[in-house]
Amino acid sequence: MNFDFNEEQMALQDTVRRFIAKDYTFEKRRAIRDSVAGWSREIWQSLADLGVLALNIDEEHGGLGYGPQEAGLVMDAFGAGLLLEPYLAGAVIAPALIRRTTSAVPGDTAAHNFQEEWLPKIAAGKAIVVLAHADARGTAVTEANGKLSGRKAVVAHGGCADLLLVSARTADGGTGLFAVTPGAEGVALHDYPTLDGQRAADIIFDKAPAQRVDAGDTANATQHAIEAALDIGLAALCAEAVGIMEATIAATTDYLKTRQQFGQPIGRFQALQHRMADMLLHLEQARSMSYLAAMHCTSEDTTARQRSLSAAKVTIGQACRFIAQNAVQLHGGMGMTDELMLSHWFKRLTAIEMSFGDTDMHLQRFARLSRAA
Repeated sequence: MNFDFNEEQMALQDTVRRFIAKDYTFEKRRAIRDSVAGWSREIWQSLADLGVLALNIDEEHGGLGYGPQEAGLVMDAFGAGLLLEPYLAGAVIAPALIRRTTSAVPGDTAAHNFQEEWLPKIAAGKAIVVLAHADARGTAVTEANGKLSGRKAVVAHGGCADLLLVSARTADGGTGLFAVTPGAEGVALHDYPTLDGQRAADIIFDKAPAQRVDAGDTANATQHAIEAALDIGLAALCAEAVGIMEATIAATTDYLKTRQQFGQPIGRFQALQHRMADMLLHLEQARSMSYLAAMHCTSEDTTARQRSLSAAKVTIGQACRFIAQNAVQLHGGMGMTDELMLSHWFKRLTAIEMSFGDTDMHLQRFARLSRAA
């Protein structure tokens, strides 16, 4: 199987890597993380100017019309810099979801108008749209007469959203997708930082006004569309993990070359060389599986798609844990200090391993789907 990328794809990744190295330094990221918002509107507009916010939007709506492979290359390039801005939520998952849920009925004027209104804004960096899907325990969001009531938990970047796409239970027992303005009456939002420096929000809806944006949940179409969009997000997350692991190994290799013990660099010790070899093995396995995830994340065969993505998430989750923990151990106590980028990579890899379902959950799903195949 050929995993080589063409010149245009490599140029895209190189552009993003140069942006991270020049304009998203460790010091710049720490300042953004410690700000009130926890992210930068200026950086978001810079990403729009680079064109990366338009990658996953079709040309008809002001985008570039690329796909998961290109999104994966961008996410990989973001890895070393640990981007705090809502790229995954706002520029990968949201466009994929809008395309799928608002295009279910050909000729649907309302759906077409929704795409016309929001997709160009996303591509230009003028609006951030995020999905609110995970219900707080025992308090699913329900819809009644155009109003939503209930709670959503740990909504990624919910605090910076200009629009929320909220999944809710409808009167017929199906799933609907509704557009809600965060500042509307009946919406209470609690924004907070997460373990890895990202932002999330818990949201309470109390008869909040909402506009239905899907075409109905016939044959669970809306639920399937949400799952499909999240699978595209999962593939992008896998690519980000690979970028972080690659940076982690590079930094650890440099440290082993410079840290002296017994009059020589500790990288000359065979036991530590064996550890580095094992870390590299995990990285290359994870890289291959991230390519597999990107190739299969848009498949219409739900079982095959989810099986491939679970296989990728298991391999990458195990690699995240192994590489992050060994890198910290090889750095000693300084590996967990806030002043060292390694500690931030460690936290992000730990969060990725638990995101979109942890390793154990995906291992169980892979086994279940394999039996059903």
